[in-house]
Amino acid sequence: MDAKTEQTIRLKFLEGMSHAACTVNIVTTDGQAGRAGVTVSAMASVSADSTWPTMLVCVHHLSPAAARIVENGVLCVNVLRDDQSYISDTFAGRFKDEVNDKFECAEWVSMPSGAPRIVDPLVAFDCRLISSEQVGTHYIFLCEVRELHVSGGGSPLIYANRAYGASMRIDGARSLTAARANAGSRLSVACFHTFGPFIMPRLIQRMEGIGIRLVEGDQRRLSESLRAGESELALLYDIDLGDELEKIPLDHLFPYVLLPDGHRLAAQTEIEATELAEEPMVLLDAPPSADYFVGVMRAAGVEPLIAYRSISFEMVRGLVGHGLGYALLATKPAADMTYDGLKLVARPLVGQQLPSSIVIAHRKGEALSGPARRFIECCLEVFRKGPSAA
Repeated sequence: MDAKTEQTIRLKFLEGMSHAACTVNIVTTDGQAGRAGVTVSAMASVSADSTWPTMLVCVHHLSPAAARIVENGVLCVNVLRDDQSYISDTFAGRFKDEVNDKFECAEWVSMPSGAPRIVDPLVAFDCRLISSEQVGTHYIFLCEVRELHVSGGGSPLIYANRAYGASMRIDGARSLTAARANAGSRLSVACFHTFGPFIMPRLIQRMEGIGIRLVEGDQRRLSESLRAGESELALLYDIDLGDELEKIPLDHLFPYVLLPDGHRLAAQTEIEATELAEEPMVLLDAPPSADYFVGVMRAAGVEPLIAYRSISFEMVRGLVGHGLGYALLATKPAADMTYDGLKLVARPLVGQQLPSSIVIAHRKGEALSGPARRFIECCLEVFRKGPSAA
């Protein structure tokens, strides 16, 4: 085989393996050679029926962790939860300018082998090394599992299509006939958690005959879902999405001030940011909302006095309803009541604020399925009716 053919096969291999979903793991060691850790995706069970259960881990030979694992003879495989991608990024060297020691990113305890374990991983396997062999650029470590830590709950962090994702339960078909009949009639859509409830039920109703699988969350969760291929489409804000995504504009939302009924500013028809300078703020603390709303106030020369933070849209509304502060929001429900029946007042915020742009996004260059193309048409039709539609 000539060098050109070998390179072609290598590139095809890398592309093909990018579609194989793997859990994301932090492999650590400690002992005579010192402490070390590295992010790996190549980890698999070998057998549960050997003297001790065995597993296989692959680590790049240039990683300092590889030599230390060999010398220490122990390792701990920490399987990350889907909210721990920052730990993966840290041990992959992404934040090397922010931390002197990778282990600063999490809390640790020692397993019986002495290898460090994250305090709260999804699961951790404490192992002793049986053998190691270098194949190409990686060491293959065969190890026996001597102890385990299993979390009470959570979902694994997945890596596929060169991006993080999360697992989602899929109910199997009742029969092969039913499965074949429904093939190609399902669509996975990610949607931002604040405005999703105002638009998704209407869109799903219009997609009669197509099964919709929903992925809900903040901007980070949705963009990772899209890049990992968990979702074919995503309804989210056009903020930090990158050039690898195709974005179709749908709507613009402008910030407004939410107040409790009877507040001193509630009688006004509109409110200036400077009038809120001495008022406590209840901040919707979900990316990208927190940075956006704080930025709106700072652009007007006001440093907000943040009294409470919540990732929940309805929790923010509830705190405002009880007179604990004002909030800036962009999504406006039809009802002006909190969950527990308190009246709320919404007033326009005066100023030249940049609007929040809602888009429907998909991976650039990817051929969309029929259901995805139909969903985009429904989105454009619904949003053309005006802001009240969303």
